[in-house]
Amino acid sequence: MPGLITMDDLTNEEIISLLDDAERLLPVARGNQYLPLLQGKILGNLFFEPSTRTRMSFETAMKRLGGDVVNLGDVKNSSVVKGETLFDTIQMVDGYTDIIAMRHPRQGAAQYACDSATVPILNGGDGAGNHPTQTMLDLFTIRQAHGTLENLNIVLAGDLRYGRTVHSLSQALTRFGCEVTFASPSSLSMPQEIISDLRSEGAKITETDDLLSHISTADVIYMTRIQKERFPDESEYAKVAGAYKLHARDLADAKAEMIVMHPLPRVNEIDPTVDKTRHARYFEQAFNGVVARMALMCWLLGVTIPSDIKSDGGGV
Repeated sequence: MPGLITMDDLTNEEIISLLDDAERLLPVARGNQYLPLLQGKILGNLFFEPSTRTRMSFETAMKRLGGDVVNLGDVKNSSVVKGETLFDTIQMVDGYTDIIAMRHPRQGAAQYACDSATVPILNGGDGAGNHPTQTMLDLFTIRQAHGTLENLNIVLAGDLRYGRTVHSLSQALTRFGCEVTFASPSSLSMPQEIISDLRSEGAKITETDDLLSHISTADVIYMTRIQKERFPDESEYAKVAGAYKLHARDLADAKAEMIVMHPLPRVNEIDPTVDKTRHARYFEQAFNGVVARMALMCWLLGVTIPSDIKSDGGGV
């Protein structure tokens, strides 16, 4: 059954079409129009790791479109603690639902689930692997700000080793001709296999540990949290915690239209002073998870988005 496990599951043309669908769905996501395209459909939310934005935006997206949601809930209160395998859990939820959104701590788990299920699987994050639905909302946010995805200068900063959001995003951005700068401590650099793949496809990549020197030329600065939970050794985490912290004063020479993004939650990598600048987009970015996931669920369930949805012209 088709699903969305990595960005390789989408062509560039499909990405643009989905972003166009998401744009049309904005008034529905804001609650200004009711459009029950998924009435009678059920989403299964299987989150084996903590989540706020991804889980809630999936749930909001399905309910705004007239569908319903069943949640796995706290893993500690599920049959997983009794030894139920992921295969058996998927088989069971497959019978209850029409589509599944899944987050799992093990890299590759989403592909395994997709191979095991008869309903579409949306990868909501698999360990330090991929997070393609996040990438779709990130691309939507970038296109909202710049009107295009083509040939932009993007800085990805922070935890690039364990950050599944930047793994998926870097692969998508370079497909649209973007120049990408990876800014991180050496111990958290982008995995070399990803860099090699990107360069083999002609991508222009810069690696640095100096974030501030790249701010003035950036169209997007994408900050990420140093993920304590991914470190096998807490002493290694202590060495890099707080490696980067972006303040409003650091943006003095930034382009007027440059945007600062973050997949959230932030810890201390973006100072609250940035929130009040014209560059901050991370809360709008989080809202955009609703429209992006609406479009993806409609696409995987074979539902066409009407072209005549009236725009409300409102903000988030």
